[in-house]
Amino acid sequence: MSKDDIPNHLTAASVEPRVGTTAYPPQYRALCAGRRKRALGNVFGLSEFGVNHTVLDPGAASAQRHWHSGEDEFVYVISGTLTLVDDDGEKVLQAGDCAGFPAGRENGHMLINKSDGPAIYLEIGSRHAEDEVAYPDIDLHGKKIDGDYVFTRKDGSPST
Repeated sequence: MSKDDIPNHLTAASVEPRVGTTAYPPQYRALCAGRRKRALGNVFGLSEFGVNHTVLDPGAASAQRHWHSGEDEFVYVISGTLTLVDDDGEKVLQAGDCAGFPAGRENGHMLINKSDGPAIYLEIGSRHAEDEVAYPDIDLHGKKIDGDYVFTRKDGSPST
């Protein structure tokens, strides 16, 4: 896509969502099955940070509980109710609430929709060439290699 083909505005709903997709090994994917992400930052050709318009269906989670060594994350709730789970416990987030996770802060976090309706939020994060992801609750470690995350067990052996 050339720079001339990149839009400068659009309606988020016009972007095709990625439904239930994740790069996790198969045994860790089910948690995100009810997640729909629209990669808005990609549509605009943003390279310094990503922006996702994300919908979580009831019972779905944003990700496995994790933290990044090299990337900041910020979430802003647009509608619905989400439960933020981190090292401090659980906190209910509603429309207008936000949360931030600076790179290198060892606070495993995730969002879960424990309500009976969908919840929508914006997810904004930096896009650094080097990043590692720690997962405190499961035997998983992620490392960004050539722009994609490669997953292993915490001891470095393959995660299949």
